[in-house]
Amino acid sequence: MVKKVVEVQNSIGLHVRPAHLIVKEAMKYRSKLRLAKDNIEVDGKSMMELLMLEAGKGSKITIIADGVDENELATSIEKLFLDKFGEE
Repeated sequence: MVKKVVEVQNSIGLHVRPAHLIVKEAMKYRSKLRLAKDNIEVDGKSMMELLMLEAGKGSKITIIADGVDENELATSIEKLFLDKFGEE
């Protein structure tokens, strides 16, 4: 199991477009993905569950990947956050 903590840096937070990008990226991997904020932990391969995090700019998110390609999955999701989901 791999855990990484990231901060939501894009201006309007984890809304539909970033959630879609997370799910799209996560589906490339066999490992399970969970994202957690405060006391809420959700399936990172479910857009509806990701939106339940209500993660605004500055929120701390824990990426939890578990499985055969967990390192690659966690790193790819971390990169999405670091790249602000492509926001300019």
